[in-house]
Amino acid sequence: MLSIARHCAKIIAPHTSNLLIKPTFLKTNVLRTYTESILCRKQTSTRLLNLKNAVRGTGTIAVRLTSDVSPKAKKTVGYWLLGCSGMVFVAVVLGGVTRLTDSGLSMVTWRLMGERMPISHADWETEFQTYQQFPEFKIKNPDMTLSQFKWIWYMEFGHRMWGRAIGAFFLLPAAFFWARGMLKPGMKPRVLAFGTLIGLQGLLGWYMVKSGLEDRFHGASDVPRVSQYRLAAHLSAAFVLYTLFLWSALDHLIPAQTLSNVSASVVKSARKFRMLAHTCKGMVFFTAVSGAFVAGLNAGLVYNSFPKMADKWIPDDLLAFSPKLRNITENPTTVQFDHRILGTTTLCLITGLWLLSRRRHLPPRAYTATTAVGVMAWIQVLLGITTLLTYVPIPLAASHQSGSLVLLSTAVWLTHELKRLPK
Repeated sequence: MLSIARHCAKIIAPHTSNLLIKPTFLKTNVLRTYTESILCRKQTSTRLLNLKNAVRGTGTIAVRLTSDVSPKAKKTVGYWLLGCSGMVFVAVVLGGVTRLTDSGLSMVTWRLMGERMPISHADWETEFQTYQQFPEFKIKNPDMTLSQFKWIWYMEFGHRMWGRAIGAFFLLPAAFFWARGMLKPGMKPRVLAFGTLIGLQGLLGWYMVKSGLEDRFHGASDVPRVSQYRLAAHLSAAFVLYTLFLWSALDHLIPAQTLSNVSASVVKSARKFRMLAHTCKGMVFFTAVSGAFVAGLNAGLVYNSFPKMADKWIPDDLLAFSPKLRNITENPTTVQFDHRILGTTTLCLITGLWLLSRRRHLPPRAYTATTAVGVMAWIQVLLGITTLLTYVPIPLAASHQSGSLVLLSTAVWLTHELKRLPK
């Protein structure tokens, strides 16, 4: 057995120069070899290697080498991820304003590397004539002037170019960090997932816009607009991407705290609290998705009273469509009603979460995060009610949509602070 250990040390030595390994043997039936100390005499810029040896059942020794990332590199990657999440946040806000100003259908083509901005008056006339061939102009904006068209075109152009800026801000540093070995092994699959989601988000955005350019608006009351299903999918994907960026940034910048020297009952209570926190986070997400259906159907304009809907708790046209299931996603009255119920339920859950946190032993920062979630939940509900009562003015409606992402951010922070509870 001793010869096996010496033989393995000779094999490992060329790959771990200047490393001193002291094996220790236990007097058992199975040989257990492990590294007691690692000394590195290379210059400080050289990457450290950790040796983790494990004895297989056959008596042979398995060796796994993993790379360390310096604290400075970890912080740099963390700030980059935080910047990516911030850019996605801005993209969501821009998308909301684009939707509220009915600017999303002004650009009727899509190119991967970006559309050329019209420069001359002739270019603008050509762009405007192209827009005039589609349903939004024919049905909704037949009296639109060129100057009005320019304004909505710039809104959509800014949203699209910001999305491409996100791709560049992500891709270039990601390639650099990967090449320099600044990414932890667990981050590499995440980086690949982030890049895939960014690409899919761009394609999903065009797929959504395309639904508003189709010749499918033939009813007397039909209004050209994008599909509420595709709008909800586009917003959901943005929220998922933002959440993943933010979670990874928190991993790098403020690692979660834990509990120490506590009883099993305290840990059990904290873990139950964490389950409730995840439930609240899920409810925030689903309420935001229901808000996308409200925006897609302009459902915020059908009943502008609160808490009742036209002096009734349950409106008469709640199930007006047939089959009944269509009402959930296609009836503006039902969509608004569902959004109210989800918002109220989420607020009650979060309020209960905050009250419960006062009676639980949690990691220190978790108390601050819980308070942030509770305060933001009340602000968000008040914003929603005010937006409804004032007939959805653009500044308030945009603030309400942004508030949903801020609320989700605080919920993500809270659940992140609870991720390292003892088992």
